[in-house]
Parts: sequence; structure tokens; C-alpha cells
Amino acid sequence: MKVLFAAAEVAPFSKAGGLADVVGSLPKYLEKDAEIAIFTPLHGLIDRQKFKIEELENSDMWLTFNGRGHRFKLFMTKLPGTKINVFFVQNDWYFSCFKDVYPKWLDPEYEHERYIAFSLAVMEYAKLLNFRADVIHANDWHTAMIPVYLHSNYKFDDFWKNTKTVFEIHNLAYQGVWFESVLDFANMRKDIVFNEWCVEHYGRVNWMKGAINYSDRVVAVSPTYAKEILTGEYGEGMDYTLRGAQHKLTGILNGIDYDVFNPKKDKLLVKNYDVKSLNKKEENKKYILEYFGLKYNPERPLFVMISRLVEQKGIDLIRGAENALRAMDADFIFLGSGNKDYENLFIWLSNNSENIRTFVGYNAELANRIYAASDFYLMPSLFEPCGLSQLIAMHYGSLPVVRATGGLEDTITGYPLDNSNGFKFWGYDSGAMIDAINCAREVYKDKYTFNAMRKSAMEADFSWKKSSLEYLKMYRELSGK
Repeated sequence: MKVLFAAAEVAPFSKAGGLADVVGSLPKYLEKDAEIAIFTPLHGLIDRQKFKIEELENSDMWLTFNGRGHRFKLFMTKLPGTKINVFFVQNDWYFSCFKDVYPKWLDPEYEHERYIAFSLAVMEYAKLLNFRADVIHANDWHTAMIPVYLHSNYKFDDFWKNTKTVFEIHNLAYQGVWFESVLDFANMRKDIVFNEWCVEHYGRVNWMKGAINYSDRVVAVSPTYAKEILTGEYGEGMDYTLRGAQHKLTGILNGIDYDVFNPKKDKLLVKNYDVKSLNKKEENKKYILEYFGLKYNPERPLFVMISRLVEQKGIDLIRGAENALRAMDADFIFLGSGNKDYENLFIWLSNNSENIRTFVGYNAELANRIYAASDFYLMPSLFEPCGLSQLIAMHYGSLPVVRATGGLEDTITGYPLDNSNGFKFWGYDSGAMIDAINCAREVYKDKYTFNAMRKSAMEADFSWKKSSLEYLKMYRELSGK
């Protein structure tokens, strides 16, 4: 059985969010049962030398969009620790020219052109390589064009006649919406695809809708999120389409790679530790507090948050609770970037609070050290398809304080239930969040309960072992292999 993954980002080569972690780790657990190929753009930020990425011979390809030819090349390396081929689609006009996966301030039409070009190049390069996939696994709107291409331009192409498609929704909020004219660029016939049963959505092209309609299976990244997106509250205007696709919609919980996120082996930490040596975790806390100019006090808890600073992540709740947080007998460290208003909020809090510090931007080394240093991990999300941060935090012995939505509901057992590994609140308001934080602070004083919860969190198994079996079962059902 052959499975082709297509994604805008793949860890460790390029990463902007959880999508990269999923596509960079799930295939490792499928390798024994399937032949995997991963396709992703060759972004300008990718270190070719470090990852030994080499150009394939005779890979030059010209594709025409809007009457203009575009030159593509194909590069390849192995996914670290595996024999899986990772193919990088190179194009100077769309990808190599940027040092970000998702550059800011791009013209939206140009952004659509980038991923239309990438998706079509994936289809053509798979043919050139004779990788006749039994299943194509497309991810988010950036590759949502692939199922649409399969049922339009490639409908009568013998090479693809037995190929099935899986479309995975990592975040329904980003659907890939633009004007009808973009179909001309995509070389798609409007009379075939621009209708309510394909990509037309309120008079616009919606690539995610097309993928939902045309894919053989649709996957949401957690069981609860799969249910939530069927409602008007979480459906982002796509709920009626998803309700019509319930027969092929399923929720499979994301996992994390414990070979990558492991406090016992993590070389970025000041001091390594595991569940049997939690006392060593304090050395990481001392380091981070000193790094951010805060005083170490073993009786004072440290709350952290590592996140994109966007509305989805519940930043408005922090804004509403800023005075309570500044007056609290606890320390807070935030790391992230995104919306300028939110960045300015955290900068102001950092400059005007004795107990709050902020790093605006992203630094992988610092992020891991913050995970290891923290006692509690704050995640007050408005919605959360799955969330990987809380899973990483738990394995590093940090107890999540979360709003019970999406994957946070599925992964966190809230105090005071048996084997609780974190704290939950339900209402989307600052008061509910502060109540949960105060509950965590009280538990911190009870070292027996606190350490028992940390032990439950660190021993919880959210690896890909179980989830990968569900994907494999789905692939086999589709391919008949």
C-alpha cells in the first residue's frame, strides 16, 4: 500500500504550527505497513545542507498558469530516523524566495496561487516518479485542491483511477476562500467545480469545501472537535456541509513523538529528568526564572504559555484578567508571536508587572526550556482542534490549565477526578480562567497531590501508537489492501 502525504509544512524541515509536527511524526508509525512519500514546498528557510537535501536529476518541470510558464524542480531527503522519502517542490517565484512558511502581508490571491501551483506540481511529480498512491492524505486548505483536481482535471487519468483521498482538517478557521477568478489560474473548468457540491461557497471559491465534498474520508484531529464542527458555534460557516458529510467524517486524536519531546533525552534542557527524578526539574525552573529576571521561590508556582498570539488561543481572556494576574502570588512567562495588538499587550504586561515576562517571537530552544521549567501550562483556547502544546507540557511534567474544548476536552482529565492530569474550565470568560488558575495554585501547595498529578501527566500515553492504527485501518478500508 502506497500513501502520499502533502502538506505546507513538515517538521523538522519547516514548522509554523502543529501541522508540521503531525506530518513529520505520523508517517514514522506507518512505515512498517505502508510505503510513504511526503511532499512539501522547499521554503527558503529550509536548511538544505543540514538535512542533506539534494536535487533529483532531470526533475525540471514547467507548468503553465494564466498563460505563464513556471519552472519547478524536485529535491529529496529522508525523514530523520526513517527510510521515508521527503520530496521538496522548489519554485523561486512562490516558495524559495521567502524565509517564512507563511509570510505576512502577502496578497491573498498570490497566496492561493502558491498552493495551487504546489498541489498541481505534487500531482505531476508523483506521476514522474511513478508513485501510484493508493491513498493521498491532504492536509488543510493548502493542499485541499488535490481532491478537487482528482475529480476534475485528472478524473479520466488512468494513473490516478484507483487513488482514494483523505482530507484532514487541522483548523477549520482557515478554509482557503477567494474569488471565482482563481479557478482560471488553477486551470479548472468552472462548469465542473464552481457549484455548491464542490468549491462554491456563498459565491466564492472555498478549497476546503471542495476537499470535504470530494474526499473519500474527512478527518478532524480529535473526536470532540469532529463533533463541535458540526455545530453553528464551531462550524465556521461550514457546518451544514460537514453535516452532509457525516458518513465519512471521523475524529482521530493527534499524538506527539516522544523521541522528540522527551525531558530525559532533550539536549536543550539545562538538566534532564524523568518521572522518577522530578527534583531535577527544579534546576530548569531556576534557570528560566533567572533568564527572565524573576526571583526563584520554591513555594511560588510558574505558569507558562507558548502559543501563536491569535484570537483562537484565548488571549482576550488574559487581557480581561491582566490585573488579577499581575496581583497574583505566582509567576507567568509567555512566548509567542502573531497579532500585533496581542504582542503589544504582552510587551506592556512584561514591562509593567513584577511577575510577568514575555518573549515575542519563536525560539525552539527557549520553548523547550520553558516547558521543562513550568509547573502549569495555560491554554484558555476559544477553540482547539486538538492541541499539541498540552501534550508536550504534560510529558515535561507541567500540568495544563485549559478551557474544555476540542482536543483539550479529550486529553485532559480535570482535577479532582481520579488520575487527573490538569485543570479545566468551561465558560469562555476571564473569571472562569482565574478560578481554574487559583485551583491550580491551591493544589501546588499540596505537594502530595501536585506530584501525583504530575506523575499521571508524565505517564499518560499520547504517542502515535494508537492513533496510527486508526489511520492505517482507514487507509486499508479505502484501498482494499
